[in-house]
Formats: sequence, structure tokens, C-alpha cells
Amino acid sequence: MIIDSKQYDGVCSCGRTHKMETQFCVIESGVLKNISTYMKQNGMRGYSVAVYDDNTYKATKDRHPQVDAQVILPAENLHANEHGVELLQEKLPKETEIIIAIGSGTIHDISRYCAYKKKLAFVSCPTAASVDGFCSSVAAMTWNGCKKTLTAVAPRIVVADLDIIKNAPIRLAKSGFGDMVGKYVSLTDWKVGNLLTGEFYCDTIAELTRQATENVLKSAEGIVSRDDKAYENLMCGLLLSGLAMQMIGNSRPASGAEHHISHFIEMNPPLIENSSDALHGEKVGVGTLLAIKEYRRLASLPQPSYKDYEVFSPELITSIFGAELAPGILEENRNDAAEQITAATLQANWNAICEVVCQLPDLKQLEDLYKELAVKSTLDEIGVSRDLEDVLLKYSPMVRNRLTLMRIRKCFELS
Repeated sequence: MIIDSKQYDGVCSCGRTHKMETQFCVIESGVLKNISTYMKQNGMRGYSVAVYDDNTYKATKDRHPQVDAQVILPAENLHANEHGVELLQEKLPKETEIIIAIGSGTIHDISRYCAYKKKLAFVSCPTAASVDGFCSSVAAMTWNGCKKTLTAVAPRIVVADLDIIKNAPIRLAKSGFGDMVGKYVSLTDWKVGNLLTGEFYCDTIAELTRQATENVLKSAEGIVSRDDKAYENLMCGLLLSGLAMQMIGNSRPASGAEHHISHFIEMNPPLIENSSDALHGEKVGVGTLLAIKEYRRLASLPQPSYKDYEVFSPELITSIFGAELAPGILEENRNDAAEQITAATLQANWNAICEVVCQLPDLKQLEDLYKELAVKSTLDEIGVSRDLEDVLLKYSPMVRNRLTLMRIRKCFELS
């Protein structure tokens, strides 16, 4: 399968011009060996460095591409944070012109951020269908303890070897499935932002993301049985989600309340007594179920009582995140995205918002599918106490200054 991302380049029906850095994506068996051919086809020449962790180096041992140099990072305790970036920067040869990331999400975020900082070309080679950020122009990083979406560089090309991806641990594919299902919530939140504030919204980007998500959902059973076509659809969906982010220049189509729940858990504030070792997509998958449950509950309120939005106070933020994390969260929430929302604005748009919420998947059917596939579906299963559900709903919006239905949940008088 080849995804010609140039078809999304240029003037869109939304009125904007979408600029695609990624030229094409290849999803086929055995293609990792052919990276140099694809690079030449795209006019990419220069001193190339392949970046692995020691796990992905072993997993691709029979098909390492021909490059000028290799960097192998230790997989243990490697994270997409300032320390991971520093480690790669120290190991990169000075003459590097092209970084080739061969791995999953962490290797990609570290590599794309370094490529951005050093103004280098970037090539993506996913080794697992675990996350949707392979084509993204941003890097999901933990910076000084806070989850951040930092400007990075999108890959010029993506080469996804289906043999490697299909033989990766099944848990990684289930994580990618959870990340994709979350798009139902992120697209809902994006449309809510559009209705309430006139925030830019592109039907083309939204439909591209929605269709990719639907195709993954239809392939769910095949993912567990390691069906080639199902893995191709999953990888395609993850790449298309990244291309959608690239089209708009941020993560809006792919990250909403479900991701904020995941990020809150990942930041491990004092309220989360024990750190969760669940994968990102596993946490997103659980966050998706929590968000759908709450959004449908809000939409079913018989006679909502509205009130003006109130920003999160510095005192509340500090009490929730503690002295170490609070400064970053305070800065994130400066100029709150929802501070203009009034009771009147919400009331005037509530029927339209409810119509959008009603398009979310049926919660029971989704829960049944999770269980059928043995995908993590509860807080307990990702190492978080179920007693913290209300804490997550209330305070997870603080981690990202983005208008979501979860963020304006406090505009309702809730029992």
C-alpha cells in the first residue's frame, strides 16, 4: 500500500492551503531494506544516520538499511523527554544530514525533535503499529515533568515494513487500536470548539480522520489474529491520523479529552499514588471510554443548568499538581481557551453540541469489543484506582489548554 500524501497538498475546500511535508508512505513487507531507494526517489541525499533502540535494532537485524552511521539507544528507561533528546544529540555525528528513526513512538519523538532543532531531514520507519504520531509535525514530549506538544519536523517519507510491524508484540498493536479509537472523542471536541468559539474546523481533515478510524474499527478482530490486511489498515489509519495533524499544523484532530486523561496519568501528579506502566494507547483507550460515558451523560441531562466558565485558579492547580509540576501547568493554562464561554453561549449551542455527541459510538458496544479483543478497558487494568475517575474528569483538562467538552463540564450544575 502506498499513501500519496501529496494529494492533500494545496488549497482545500475549507479555504486554507494545507502544506504537506510528507511526500508518501509505503506499507509493505520487506521495504525496510529499500529505504535508500525511496530516499533517492524523493531527492534525499546526504549523510544518513539510522536511530534505533536496542530492541528495534534486534527486531530488524535481517534488514538493516544501508546508511552512513547508526545510533543505538538503550531501550530501558528511554523516554521522549529532555534526557532522551540530550542522549541522541550527544551520539549524533556532526556531519548528520538525515535522521532515520527506526522504532516506535519514543524513538520517533526524540528523533523528529532533534531533526527540528538541528534543521535536518527526517525519515520515519515504524516498527510497531502502536501510536499515531509517525507522520506528525509535532513531538509528544514530557518536558520538566509536564506533557507538552512541541514543534518538530514531519518525515519526508515513511517506510513501514509490514513484516516487522505484524510480528511486534500484540500489546503494541492493541495500543495503536486504543489510540485510533480515541479519535471519536477528539473529533467531537474539535467540533464543540468550532460551535462555541468559531475555532477553525476543516471537514476534509475531520472526514479523513473519521474514515481512518472506522477502517481500523472494522479490522479489530483481524488485529488479534495477526491478519495482514488488518495490520495494513491499522498502520494506514495511524499514518493518516498523523497526516491530518500535519495538514492543520497541530494535534487538534487527534487529541482531545481522551488524551488529556492519558497525559494526566502519565504526569503522575500527587493524586495518582502509583505510577501506571500502561502504554500510551492503552491509557487513551480507557480515557476514550470514560469521555464517551461522561459526554453521553451530559447530553442526556433533561434540563441543564448553565453557568459562566471559570478559569482554573492557581491555588487549585498547585494543590492538584504539587510544587514541582504546577509552574508548567500554570503556564499552559495562561489565556484559558474556554474563558470566553458564557452560560448564554453554551445554552445557545447546546442542542447542536448534543447532536455531535450522539454521533459517538455506542458505549456498550465499544466496551464489548474491548473485552472481546482483550484490550484494556478499565482504570484498574491500567494501574489506576477506579476511585480516581471523577478526579480525572475534573482535572485532566488542565494538562492542555484546549477547548473540550470536558473542560467546560464545570459550566453545568452537576450532582
